[in-house]
Amino acid sequence: MGLLGTTTQESYYNQSQSAWGETINGSGSSGTVAFTLTTAYFSTLPTAETQFDVFINGKQVSSSNYSYSSPTLTFSSTDYDSTIQASNGAPLTGMTLVVKQTDVAEQFGNYQYIKLKDIISNFLISYVGEDRIISKTPRSLVAFHAQRGLAEMSYDTFRSEKSQEIEIPPTLVMKLPHDYVNYVKLSWMGSDDGIEHVIYPASKTSNPKALLQDDDYNYLFDETTGEVLTAENSDTWNNYKNNTNEDATDTKRNIREDLQDLNIGNRYGIDPQYAQNNGSFYIDPLKGKIHFSSNLSAKTVTLKYISDSLGTDDEMQVHKLAEEAMYKYIAYAILSTRANTPPFLIQQYKKERFAETRKAKLRLSNLKAEELTQIMRGKSKQIKH
Repeated sequence: MGLLGTTTQESYYNQSQSAWGETINGSGSSGTVAFTLTTAYFSTLPTAETQFDVFINGKQVSSSNYSYSSPTLTFSSTDYDSTIQASNGAPLTGMTLVVKQTDVAEQFGNYQYIKLKDIISNFLISYVGEDRIISKTPRSLVAFHAQRGLAEMSYDTFRSEKSQEIEIPPTLVMKLPHDYVNYVKLSWMGSDDGIEHVIYPASKTSNPKALLQDDDYNYLFDETTGEVLTAENSDTWNNYKNNTNEDATDTKRNIREDLQDLNIGNRYGIDPQYAQNNGSFYIDPLKGKIHFSSNLSAKTVTLKYISDSLGTDDEMQVHKLAEEAMYKYIAYAILSTRANTPPFLIQQYKKERFAETRKAKLRLSNLKAEELTQIMRGKSKQIKH
């Protein structure tokens, strides 16, 4: 199969069809009104009129002017535009008819990836069978190790970074994404420049479980279950989020008075970890929330995080620069868990897995000589003393 398979470049770039086997030659009250949509332009043919828009010479046609019964689009005389259509609805001679699909997400750059299901099929063809390294194994086992390999490589090999941008509410809390594994960076965006300012984690606070007590400091328990009662938020978090901007990011003192006492020996200068006024955050993994300092309220914050790439079927894909690493990962995983496998064979594929994974990391690091050269031009820059 070629680069585009059965689709066209118009389908890739515009998700539309503008070429027709039918002749566009409407004039007066006659002309072609029925046009057939083909799979050469749409990977999946629309099933309803709401899934596409129709344009004639760049002018959108009213949806009341046509009907659709897959795969045929039929114009009518209802609500037609005389500047681009004949009275029966047919596009005028010389006009360009375009049908643009709107219900399918854009997938630009998808050629650089291979679907995980194709990885599994390719592995079964090339590694499993008579006179192959693995004589027999079920597809389900290959699929299991393929998904494990995809998850493991997503953490430090693949470029599987995702992001979310939200405006911080008055509660100063952001919910973790459903496929969150670990964060890469949090930053807030300037209101007029779009520059990202890095937010650093707060190491001196948290949101512990707050147990409820009576006036005599005895724990309170649920009358039905007997479980100890807890507050929604701790006093630690309530006090932290109620700080003023100066309290939350005092760059002159850099640290609170109680922390200054720890600097025995009269330290002079600033502590670099506090030398910034971008705010701070901490993550509560038990409740799945990110807590921000009060000076970030109403700011636009971006969370960049790592996923395991197993959230949806569309995410389960492998970059082609790491395809061989996936095959070696699956082969080693199957051989190392199979009884009576010669130890030398396990060691061989362990080394091959390591080598291919290392090669994939180098390939995906995306280092460019020109960019490195530009950065290194400052290596000999003099620093004033």
